[in-house]
Amino acid sequence: MRARTDIRNVAIVAHVDHGKTTLVDAMLRQTGAFRSNQLVVDRVLDSTDLEREKGITILAKNTAVRYGGVKINIVDTPGHADFGGEVERGLTMVDGVLLLVDAAEGPLPQTRFVLRKALEARLPVVLVVNKVDRSDARVEEVVHEVEELFLDLDADEDQIAFPIVYCNARSGRAAFDAADPDLQLDEVAGEGGLKPLLELLLEHIPAPQYDPDHPLQALVTNLDSSPYVGRLALCRIRHGTLRRGEPVAWCRADGTVETVRITELYVAEALDRVDANAAGPGEIAAIAGLAEVTIGETLADPDDPRPLPIIHVDDPSLSMTIGVNTAPFAGREGDKLTARLIKNRLDTELIGNVSLRVFPTDRPDAWEVQGRGEFQLAVLVETMRREGFELTVGKPQVVTCEIDGRIHEPVERVAIDVPEEYLGVVTQLLALRKGRLEQMVNHGTGWVRMDYLVAARGLVGFRTDFLTGTRGTGLLRHVFEGYEPWHGELRTSRAGSLVADRLGATTGYSLMNIQERGELFVGPGVEVYEGMIIGENTRAEDIDANPTKEKKLTNHRAASADELVRLAPARPMSLELALEFLAPDECAEVTPKTVRMRKVVLSASARGRQRGHARTART
Repeated sequence: MRARTDIRNVAIVAHVDHGKTTLVDAMLRQTGAFRSNQLVVDRVLDSTDLEREKGITILAKNTAVRYGGVKINIVDTPGHADFGGEVERGLTMVDGVLLLVDAAEGPLPQTRFVLRKALEARLPVVLVVNKVDRSDARVEEVVHEVEELFLDLDADEDQIAFPIVYCNARSGRAAFDAADPDLQLDEVAGEGGLKPLLELLLEHIPAPQYDPDHPLQALVTNLDSSPYVGRLALCRIRHGTLRRGEPVAWCRADGTVETVRITELYVAEALDRVDANAAGPGEIAAIAGLAEVTIGETLADPDDPRPLPIIHVDDPSLSMTIGVNTAPFAGREGDKLTARLIKNRLDTELIGNVSLRVFPTDRPDAWEVQGRGEFQLAVLVETMRREGFELTVGKPQVVTCEIDGRIHEPVERVAIDVPEEYLGVVTQLLALRKGRLEQMVNHGTGWVRMDYLVAARGLVGFRTDFLTGTRGTGLLRHVFEGYEPWHGELRTSRAGSLVADRLGATTGYSLMNIQERGELFVGPGVEVYEGMIIGENTRAEDIDANPTKEKKLTNHRAASADELVRLAPARPMSLELALEFLAPDECAEVTPKTVRMRKVVLSASARGRQRGHARTART
C-alpha cells in the first residue's frame, strides 16, 4: 500500500450548533479561498433556504482548501440527530474526523452518535474544543467528559490517545493551550489564526492509502445535479484513476454490471467544482454521464470490476403517512395535487436520501414514509410544499420491530439542560413517559444536566410540553439509542381539540365565545370547513363549535353596543408544531401557503357514530 501525501480527507462532526460550519468558514477564509473584494456570507456552506432559515446544516457537503502544499477535502456534516444518515454517508468519504465539542455544553447525544460511528469505522479523531471564549466555558471538565465518552464507547488504546486543540471558530483562532489570550479576542484573525489546527490536521489525519496494482474502485457517496450535465455522482476514489471520456464498469446495487462512459469530471477547489481530466486515488470527484446512478454503487475497471460493499445506515425509527390533499380547500394554492406526482417526488427523494424508506399503504393515494425523526420528516414535507405540492400528513408513529418473538420499540437518549427550579417539572413530565434517568449533574451554575432514556413515542409532542413547563428556558436534545421491549401505555397529557362544525369565515363575535373553552389557532376572517381544528381545548375531549356565527343586528340601541370584542392572539402553528399537536384521529393539510389541522373524518355526525361504536366494542 502507498500513501498519497498531497491529500487529506476529513469530516467535521459535532452536535448541532457547536460551530462546524463556522469553523469551515474560517478555514476557507484563511487559506485564500475568497477574493479580497468578495462578499462572503456567514455559514457559506449552508446554501439551501431551509438551512439558512433554521440555522442548521441539513445536507452533508464537501469543500476543499489548500495548506502547506496539501489539498484538504473537508466534509461538513449535519449536527441534528435526525440527519444521522448524512453523517454516516460522509464518514465513508474520509480518513479521519475533527470532533467539535462546545466548551460550555460539552458532549451531547449527537456527539455520542457521531463519535460511535467514527470509532466503528476505525477513523482517527482530533478533538476540537470550540467556543472557549464563552464566559461559561468549562474546558477541563469538557475534555474529561469527552475522555469518559471514549471509554463508554469502548475505544481502544490507540483511539483514546487523541490530540486536542482549542478554538474560537467565530474569530478564526486556534491554540494548543486553552488559556491562550488570543482565543478571547473577538476580531476576525487573518492568515495563520488556525495554523495550530491545520498543522495538527496534517500531522494526525492519515493520507489516503491505495494499492498501485489494484484496479479502479470508486464508491458513489452522494448525488447532486447540474442544469447543464444532469445528475452528478460524488465519488471517493479508493484505487486507480478516473479519467474523463474513458469507459468504466458501473456496478449497480442490484448486482448487475454495465459499461458506461464518464462525460464530465470535476474536483472541488474551495467552493467551486472545477473541470479535471483525471482524478487519482484518495480524491473526491464528481462525475456526469450516469443518469440513474444511486448512492452506494461502485465505479470499477471494466476489465476487472470489483464492487465495494453497499453503504448501510441505521434503520428508521419514526414514520408518518403522506398522501394527496383530500380537504375541501384542495387545489386552491398548489399546482401538484395528484397521487402520481407525489409518488414520483418521494421516489426522487429516495435516490439521494439514504435514511428514508417509502412503503405503500392500503390506500392508493397515500404512502408510509419512514425516517430518523420528526424534524427530518418535517423538512421533507416543508421542501415539498415549497415546490408546490398539496399534501395530507398523518401523525408521526414509531417503527417497531420483532426480536425473539417480542415487539420492540425505538428508544432515544435524551440530554436536558434546565434551571434548577424546573427540575421537578421535567422529572414529572418524563416520569409520565416512563423515562429512565441515567445521570444528573449540577455544574454549580444554577443549571442541571439530566440524561434520560425514553421511548421514542414518548417524545412525540413532548417538546411543546417541555418548553411550556420550563417557560421556554430548557434545552432538549435527543438521538436514537437502540430498541427495547414495548414499554406499555404511556400516560402522556393530550388536550382535546376545538373543531369547526361548518364551512365559512370565522367571526370575532363567535371566536370570543369559543376562546373561553381553550386557545385558538385562527383569528377572525379565516376560511374554515367542517372538521378543521381551530384551537386546543383545555380539557381532554373534543368540542365541535360554530366559529362563523355573526352577531344579530337589531334597530334597538343597547348599553353594550359600542363594546370592543377582545380576542386573545391566535397561536400560529408551524408545520413542526402541527405534527406534534396531532392526535391519532387527526392529520395536517399542508399547502404552499397554509398548514391546517383537521380530523381524518370531517363529518361531526360520522365521528360521533365512530365514538359510539368504539364504546359499544369496549363494553
